Amino acid sequence: MKLLLVSMFMALVSQSAFAQNDFVKGADVGFLTGQEKHGVKFHDRDGKERECLELLKKDYQMKAIRMRVWVNPRGGMNDKHELLAMAKRAKALGMDLMVDFHYSDSWADPAKQPIPEAWKNHSYKQMKKDVRQHTIDVLSLLKANGIEPRWVQVGNETANGLLWPMGHIEQNPKQYAGFIRAGYDAVKKVFPRAIVIVHLDRGHLQSLYDYNLDIVKKYGGKFDMIGMSLYPYWAMQDHPELNPDGIITDCMANIRHCSEKYGCDVMIVETGFEVDEQHPEKMDEGRRQLTRVIREARSETNGRCRGVFYWEPQCLPGGYKLGAFNSNAAPTTIMEAFNE
Repeated sequence: MKLLLVSMFMALVSQSAFAQNDFVKGADVGFLTGQEKHGVKFHDRDGKERECLELLKKDYQMKAIRMRVWVNPRGGMNDKHELLAMAKRAKALGMDLMVDFHYSDSWADPAKQPIPEAWKNHSYKQMKKDVRQHTIDVLSLLKANGIEPRWVQVGNETANGLLWPMGHIEQNPKQYAGFIRAGYDAVKKVFPRAIVIVHLDRGHLQSLYDYNLDIVKKYGGKFDMIGMSLYPYWAMQDHPELNPDGIITDCMANIRHCSEKYGCDVMIVETGFEVDEQHPEKMDEGRRQLTRVIREARSETNGRCRGVFYWEPQCLPGGYKLGAFNSNAAPTTIMEAFNE
């Protein structure tokens, strides 16, 4: 009987999510393949040419990457094969992987969640099958190549739902939750131990998380972890009355609230701060803010925030203002926050 109980316990453990007692610092690097194809060469603080992932890991303690994946993107950008290639590079460096399913042929975010062309005119029942099959297809490719992602997002910044209008949270809340559940079950079929994340934006806005996640739970959606985006810069664009420190304070309070209410860990899966080479003081301020985010995510969330991912630190300021590298493709002072 004792051996039977032990066997049953071990079986349950093997089916559970990865135990996560560590705090992970990481980066979304979805643009990296394209940058390299266009000839971008990355450098360290001393001007020495370096491979980007190796630089992030060895110089800035980043232990994981995050990669988005689209359904049928033009030109193959962010498709499953690009994901696999980058995942292999990360694995060779001993880095963990987060897969971010957009369930779209291109960008999906709170302002747009377009249905993939191949899924248009499908019924809700069929589209749940589409979500399931796409998820299984992508993850099975990783599995066949010996790669097991540690985290998988089912949807990207789904504050207003996904696969609009069928999965719009206001118009069809039950169907939104149904898509989340379809993605969750598909992930677990391929990787039972993977941590499945529901990802929302505006991590400082508690009311958004209560509204959205209550609906997910009410209609049978499931998740293992809550992912948050935290961008003081963008939040202040929409609400200039706010200030960065207040936004960060509210985000930390929301992490504590959500982890207690929903009984799960939380992760800041996207953050970023302004690079302005004409005004170095702005980058110093970005370093200060990011240092505070990382420090308080570790120490002020009752141990429930499991990490911080920077969204595309290797982006250059001419293309995206919230990266963390300069126009010479070298780290700015913002990156020093990961070592403090």
